[in-house]
Amino acid sequence: MKVPAQTAEIFKILSKGQFINSNSPDKRIADLYRIIEEEQNFEKLYDYFLMINFVLEKGNEYYYFSRPETKTDLEKKIEAAFKWIDIVDFLKTFRNDFGSGVRFSASDILVQMKTDADLETKLEGLRKYADKNTHQEIIERILKILADDSFIEMENPITQQYKVLASFNYLEQLILTINIPDEVKNEIPE
Repeated sequence: MKVPAQTAEIFKILSKGQFINSNSPDKRIADLYRIIEEEQNFEKLYDYFLMINFVLEKGNEYYYFSRPETKTDLEKKIEAAFKWIDIVDFLKTFRNDFGSGVRFSASDILVQMKTDADLETKLEGLRKYADKNTHQEIIERILKILADDSFIEMENPITQQYKVLASFNYLEQLILTINIPDEVKNEIPE
């Protein structure tokens, strides 16, 4: 089976739990997306990675790896899901259109927080994931988490402007798939 020459580079990125996005400002990542996107390449890469217990998954304009899970892995994923729900809730409070393609900076969030008490309250709730004290430090840590997991990327280091990548849709879809049956809704503590 002949796989693309960039297979090692693709594996290096995806095996870290990161995404390869079509709209990445990093030309290298966008090029890798186009290589995977070619139908014969996707099929070859899918089969190749499956042999080493990685499943190449296609999202809406992004690729990622998934793996079969044990019970402890599933518990860790649930804990991570809680974190992502809190972070997405905060970002959607900052901008209700927050999603793929949106550009913003940490200072934009800080400015809006001065007039939005709900945003400030939600940021305080994120303190447990940031282990920081000031609002600016918490925001910077949350943005680092998002960047490390390739949901956002620094587009302009001079203005400290970020771009939201297509993989952010993965988080939105994760949250949308959570279904709470009507008979259980009244049992959930507020």
